[in-house]
Amino acid sequence: MSARIHPSAVVHADARLGEDVVIGPFAVIEENVSLADGCRIGPHAVIHSGARLARGVEVHQGASVACLPQDLKFQGEESVLEVGERTVIREFTTLSRGTSEAGATRIGAGCLIMAYVHLAHDCQVGDGCILVNGVQVAGHVKIGQRVTLGGLVAVHQFVRIGDHVFVGGGMEIVKDIPPFILANGKPLKFTGLNLVGLQRRGFDSERLKRIRGHYRLFFGKGSLNTSQALVALRERAEPGDEDAQLIIRFLEEAERGIIGG
Repeated sequence: MSARIHPSAVVHADARLGEDVVIGPFAVIEENVSLADGCRIGPHAVIHSGARLARGVEVHQGASVACLPQDLKFQGEESVLEVGERTVIREFTTLSRGTSEAGATRIGAGCLIMAYVHLAHDCQVGDGCILVNGVQVAGHVKIGQRVTLGGLVAVHQFVRIGDHVFVGGGMEIVKDIPPFILANGKPLKFTGLNLVGLQRRGFDSERLKRIRGHYRLFFGKGSLNTSQALVALRERAEPGDEDAQLIIRFLEEAERGIIGG
């Protein structure tokens, strides 16, 4: 089925539209845009130049996708915003494309980006993430797989958030958050494993016990400093413990420090 375009929509002649694309009233699709099969663009949404939307992406009312970076160093260079399959972008979000530093902002597959979220230039978001209403993410942030950020969370530029992390609503993230954990409080701190999320994803009790033991080195009673704990974790990790290796790699690359316990 060819694209269904409302008569009031404005679609540039050079935009690339897949099969069964639906474009609602008063939406604007600029040049150098690619909408794969099955994309849905809601009323008054604007899909700016550089947008690359994969199969089945939904963009709701008033969203601004691939808008120009809010970065004084941006000089109009060509860059993109890539959105993975089946991701849902809700009302009035603003998603910036990249700058020359990274060239792209990327959002993975199966994400839910709720209303009024802002995702700045050059950010990288993994698959299956949920950014709840009003989340504000500064530039160059890296968010792992299946991360949930509660409503009104603010994320400092260059922060990294590991896989399977859950952050409570209204928090400020200024340091890196290692994988698998629940973070809450002001200042933000480790408050345990993200047990509900991990159990839903098939982590059994033995696996959770091992991960909990790893983090006692960093956040438990009498815990070590980060450098010491990292050495101890390398020594303790058994061959084939992929969770430990994920934590180790994350901490080795941490440049902003990690949240406290």
